[in-house]
Amino acid sequence: MKYFAVFLPMLNQEKSQEYRAQHLNYLEQKHKEGKIFANGRFADNTGGLVIYRVGSLEEVEQIAKQDPYVTEGARECEIHEWEMVSDAVLPY
Repeated sequence: MKYFAVFLPMLNQEKSQEYRAQHLNYLEQKHKEGKIFANGRFADNTGGLVIYRVGSLEEVEQIAKQDPYVTEGARECEIHEWEMVSDAVLPY
């Protein structure tokens, strides 16, 4: 499995509020599928970050671009493969 950092910079604050529940439900579904390592919003309200744990760039592109924030134009979607370095004990 690979890790991908998906930045979701703010495009439209009103749409972000409007589609927040759908976005959170989508992330919850992906968590249950084991595809999300971590996620959260930026404290300065400029967007958020989702770190996906999936097999390929193609897979993460498909998942990230189906997020309601992205499909509804509330957020942009910027994807980077992440080579994590950590001494933390991970749940996987």
